[in-house]
Amino acid sequence: MASDRLRDTSVPHCRDLHCRDLHMPGYINQSSPSMTKTMTQRIIATPFYRPTDAALRFLPEGPYPIGPSKMSWVAIQHGANASQGSLNVFDFESGNNRSHVLPGRPGFAFPCDDGHSFVVGCERALGIFHPGDITWSPFHEEIDQAVEGTVINDGLVWENNLIFGTKDLEFKTPKAGLYLWRGSDRSLIQLRNDQVCSNGKAIVQEGQQTFLIDIDSPTRKIVRYPIDIAAGTLGDAEVVVDLTADPGVPDGAIVTPDGKSVIVSIYNPNPAPHGETRQYDLKTGELTTVWETPDSPQNTCPNLIEHDGKVHLVITTAVEHMPEDRQADAPQAGSLFIAPTEFTSVGKNPLFPLSSI
Repeated sequence: MASDRLRDTSVPHCRDLHCRDLHMPGYINQSSPSMTKTMTQRIIATPFYRPTDAALRFLPEGPYPIGPSKMSWVAIQHGANASQGSLNVFDFESGNNRSHVLPGRPGFAFPCDDGHSFVVGCERALGIFHPGDITWSPFHEEIDQAVEGTVINDGLVWENNLIFGTKDLEFKTPKAGLYLWRGSDRSLIQLRNDQVCSNGKAIVQEGQQTFLIDIDSPTRKIVRYPIDIAAGTLGDAEVVVDLTADPGVPDGAIVTPDGKSVIVSIYNPNPAPHGETRQYDLKTGELTTVWETPDSPQNTCPNLIEHDGKVHLVITTAVEHMPEDRQADAPQAGSLFIAPTEFTSVGKNPLFPLSSI
């Protein structure tokens, strides 16, 4: 049973919640004009939700659309020494955010096909969380059993499967796993056991071949593997974006609706006037678009959300590891940002089928 503590940070008006009115004329694409195909477009994102509770600003991640004008996200940890995090559901129409405290630190949460519950990777367990009655029902509790000091981190839903990774809590040792929960036979398969902080996962299909986009953050590389779900195997890694010279590290990522680009949030632990979430071409590695988050350098995760008939990019940012003097220089750290896009759909954001457990 999870804690029955429920935070409701709802307020009547979005503006009172520090949520930028998305209908205001000021919400515009402030991109640089594209003179050539190789010029990088820059877009300024706007903070739309700043939690009043500092616990929710510490490490927001994993925004995920739940139909038009609504999304879920996770607060991975409620503070540097906290042992819990939360599942959050934000309504763009009202500006309300409802926060449900979980029985540990979540790495991911995705809505299920019953319309009510969520599949969550929490600490070292996979389970189903029911916000309505605040219950937690684990269905697999043996993640990373061969090592200590790791917890579940980023993941994705693909058909009736989960693909997810773990992270070393000290961010040092390559001992974290990359896993497939295969829904066809309800089995857990370890694909790798040598990551440090497994992040940024997406699926790309090219003809009959399926590829896993994957990030082990300290490597500063975005790679792809051929993946065979039926066999439970990965092929050799191919580097698609090399960020080893970058001051930040790649964190959460998605692929664009056409499957041709990756959008990745850059977690920059250094003082900076803004953070960046970037779009790279998967074939060439070319940087095509940068979304900037003013006064918040630590971007954690992106996703596409439909609201008011348009597709927007949502970017989560974090306060994590910032001493007070740095927080003063980054007053929007921990805020959630939104920015315009030219996409016409949010792409594939599947529901998790409960029949696969």
